[in-house]
This record gives sequence, structure tokens and C-alpha cells, in this order.
Amino acid sequence: MTINDITNILEEFAPLNFAEDFDNVGLLIGNATTEVTGVLVTLDTLENVVDEAIAKKCNLIVSFHPIIFGGLKKITGKNYVERVVIKAIKNDIAIYANHTALDNARHGVNAKICEVLGLSNTKILLPQKSTFKKLTTYVPVENSDDVKQALFTAGAGEIGNYSNCSFSVEGKGSYKANSNANPTKGTIGETHTEQEIMLTCIMTKNKTTAVVNALLDSHPYEEVAYDIQTLDNTNPYIGMGMIGELANALPEHQFLSDLKLKMKTPIVRHSKFLNRPIKKVAVLGGSGSFAISAAKAAGADVFITADLKYHQFYEAENQIVLADIGHFETEQFTKNLLVDYLTKKIPNFAVHLSESITNPINYF
Repeated sequence: MTINDITNILEEFAPLNFAEDFDNVGLLIGNATTEVTGVLVTLDTLENVVDEAIAKKCNLIVSFHPIIFGGLKKITGKNYVERVVIKAIKNDIAIYANHTALDNARHGVNAKICEVLGLSNTKILLPQKSTFKKLTTYVPVENSDDVKQALFTAGAGEIGNYSNCSFSVEGKGSYKANSNANPTKGTIGETHTEQEIMLTCIMTKNKTTAVVNALLDSHPYEEVAYDIQTLDNTNPYIGMGMIGELANALPEHQFLSDLKLKMKTPIVRHSKFLNRPIKKVAVLGGSGSFAISAAKAAGADVFITADLKYHQFYEAENQIVLADIGHFETEQFTKNLLVDYLTKKIPNFAVHLSESITNPINYF
């Protein structure tokens, strides 16, 4: 398998189109056509991780966090980022990162946290906007079923738990072919009228290329009329954070004790207790202060995230318990998630879970 084969599989799970605009995701180092000898999955790519990849004969590192985030103007080895890049290139090791694409994925980082905490009835906390596009095209009535099926097969018409969704209106289309045309129907130089349907369906933006190709391949006309619009609708299945419920409400002290055990953290920084049971739980892996308002609006009893600053704890405002369990701790199960996924998709391929410790924070 090539690097491109592996990354295509990863992007079925976490499409890069869903990553945040500020992020740097995808293949950061390496050639996509290189044959893969093995995959090492890690949370962060540090020098010791590259050494581990060398030892395990893995020439592709799949990393949650991108080692190259801002621009590199020089690569002299003066800092840890440059040293990782140099070592990876010298040893022909490619590095791929999916970061916020996996944060926003329906079964990604936050779904894994919910699974570890035993939450049910989960849904996205901050649904992403503008992930849907609407395709409108015009097809002769007699060809409409074939075109619709081609679009559905390519991924159009999927709305949540429903597929093959579309809307059609019948009418008359007209055109006049010039001398350079090769019309499927009608005569050159004469205006032709055809009974057509106006067909509309939606698709997520990562499916756009495949759907358009399917339209062009299946449509009978030489020139296909179509337009694509980006919709402002939020996507309830894609976005940051999740919210769910415990099977049984727990006292605040008991919940935080269980949280420490399940998330393997030695300490929890939290806002003051409100002396009410914890039932509804919001989570957001990594730095999640921007979602405090959303967690409160959703009626969460507690919001679990990381990297909260001093004054941000005041934003609890006696409405919610804010629990900061650490950045690494919220994302620690991400590499297990990726290994499990890749192992199921390519069971006879060498996929390794990194044993390197990459958490830069120590507790005394």
C-alpha cells in the first residue's frame, strides 16, 4: 500500500475538509506515492517517536497533532520542530496529521471521550456550519433514475440516518446546438425542447468532487448544466465537542473521582461545586474554553476540557461545573482510536500504537 492509500482510508473517517481553517492537516512530510512498510500512530511527533518508527521499520507516522503548524523559514535544527523534520527526512519517514479533522469527526476525539466516560444519547456540542452543499442539475426524464442512482452511489443525498434523498420538479428545457456540438438529442442549428426534471440533492463538501464526476459520467448530455451552492445549515453530525448523559446521576465529588480514574489524570482543576448531581456531561478534547457558553446553553451539569485560564473559571457563573483535566489527558485515547480503525480497515497490515511518552507536562 502507498501512503496515499493509507491516508485515503483515514480521510474516510476524518475528512480533511472538516478541519478548522487555522489548522495544518494532511501529509506534512513525504511523498504520497511511497510504498508503506508500516504505520506508527502517535498523539505527537517528537524525536523519540521518529526513533521508535525507525526501530519498528515504519516509514509513515500518523500523528494527531501536526509537528509543523506555523511556517518554517529555516530548518537548521535549532528547535524540536526542526530537529523532528530533519530526522524524518533523513530517514525517509513520512508524517501525516489529522488534528481538528478528527476533532470534528462524528466518531472522533470527543466521541471516544464519551465512550470512556460511559455517556449515552450523545450529540455534537458545536455543530459545524457550511459543511453541506446543494447540487442542482437538469436531466431528461427518461434518464433521471440512472443519474440519481449515480449521484447516490457517489455519496449525495445522505442526511443523517437517511440516504437517497432528493427532490425533483418536472418541466421543459431548451437549447440550440451550434456547428461544433454533438448533441445527444435535437438537431444542430435548431432549438430543441426536452421534457426534463430539475433534480436537487445535498452532499457534504468532502463528497463534491466524487458527486460531480458521477454526474458528468452518467448524464446523457454533451454539456451538463448544474450549479453547486454552499449552505449555511449546521451539520448535527460534524463539529467540536459532544454532550451526553450518565446512566445514573452522581454527586459532584463522586463524579470527579470517577473522572480522574477513567481519564487517568492525577489532578482536576475545577470551578466551585454547585451542590447538585451530575447527569448531563459536555466534553471537548484539547483547548475548549471557546465552548463554555455552548455547554451552559445545552444544559450541561459539567464541562470537561483543558487549558482553561484563571478568569475563564469565572464563566461558570453558578450554572455549570468546569473541569480542566489537562490537554494530553483529554486526547490520550486518540491514538488508540486511530489504531483500532486502521486495524479493522487493513487487518493484514503493520499498524503500531506508539509507546513513546509525549506528554510535556509533569505533576509533582
